[in-house]
Amino acid sequence: MLTPQWRKSTRSGGNGGSCVEVADNMPHVVLVRDTKDREGGTLHVTPADWKAFVTYAKQH
Repeated sequence: MLTPQWRKSTRSGGNGGSCVEVADNMPHVVLVRDTKDREGGTLHVTPADWKAFVTYAKQH
C-alpha cells in the first residue's frame, strides 16, 4: 500500500495562506487537500482529470 507523498502547489504563496497540497504518486488517483484544513477532507480525482485541470489552469 502506497502512502500519499504530499507536496504544496507551486502556485501557493509562501505566507501560509491559501495553499493546496497534491499527492500524485498513487497509481489510479490524485489527492488534493487544503493545507489550512488537512483533516477537513480530500478531493479524489483520476490522473486524467487532474492532468486536464492543470492544463486548463495553465492556459487561463
